[in-house]
Amino acid sequence: MRLPLLLAAPVVALLLHTTACQRSVAVTTPTDAPQTGLAGSNVSTPFPTSTNTVEPSPQAAPADFDEKKRPQWLQARIEEHLKEKKQNPPIQIMSYQYKGNTVYFESAPCCDQFTTLYDASGKVLCHPDGGLTGRGDGNCADFAKTRTEERLVWQDPR
Repeated sequence: MRLPLLLAAPVVALLLHTTACQRSVAVTTPTDAPQTGLAGSNVSTPFPTSTNTVEPSPQAAPADFDEKKRPQWLQARIEEHLKEKKQNPPIQIMSYQYKGNTVYFESAPCCDQFTTLYDASGKVLCHPDGGLTGRGDGNCADFAKTRTEERLVWQDPR
């Protein structure tokens, strides 16, 4: 009984060696600098960088940051956020068109908390996502699919 097992091991090793090792694999990484100095005409990968890219680079405020066009209730809400401790991720307020109306979406400060959707007068419409299930309160389940015209209104700058 031991003899066939002893003979089987060299046969298996021989088969593995002859079939598995015939292919040569060339490994390249996306951090290798292109030889021509260009990343290619249809490649959008930037050149490798030696600087820390963990922190986002500051960008100029978009035109939608215009404070003069904000409703009073929204400006008061923003001022409340600025009085509180900075959240991670930073609070954002976006405007959308939803069911033919302008609405304002306020992100949640952290994990398992509801986001809030306000109408143009500041009334809470629903909580589109967040909570323990991540699906919000269910009162506007179609919000993510039907919203349009996304604009950043405010993001905590701290």
